[in-house]
Amino acid sequence: MSNPALPSGSDDEALLAQVGPALSHLRRRSPAGRRDLTRNLVLNVVADAPGEMTVGGIAPEMGVTQSVASRTVAACIADGLLRRTASQADGRRTVLELTRAGEAERRRLAAEQRDTFERITAGWDPGERRQFARYLIRYRQDSAAWSAHQRHQPREDPDDGGRAG
Repeated sequence: MSNPALPSGSDDEALLAQVGPALSHLRRRSPAGRRDLTRNLVLNVVADAPGEMTVGGIAPEMGVTQSVASRTVAACIADGLLRRTASQADGRRTVLELTRAGEAERRRLAAEQRDTFERITAGWDPGERRQFARYLIRYRQDSAAWSAHQRHQPREDPDDGGRAG
């Protein structure tokens, strides 16, 4: 089903200019409150981490400061969703793990998101709905790979003309 409010396929710049606002809107379309959205983000960052996850690792994944990430993690620990444990690689480091309650909460929030997705796309052609779901999953996978790659890139010094140092 075509939507006349969408930019035409020939106007790529107008289409791409709407990606950021669309992603922001997508994130807000959940019956969960703001607290649940933040909690869901933290639980997914910990669960999806390719290795051990620390509070310091959560902050850049969420796009927030260390203090915001720390408060959010502390709330998840207080609610029994996360626990701190010693790193298996370096016992001096503290890493985060999901608890059983954290896994259950993650599944509950995912079910709410699926329900919201199905309601929003109920009028779509089934093939378009499946294709969009595939693209969302691909985006998630590619963004995780991109994020991991970014973490391993040298940081640019603003005083060196953009050259890594």
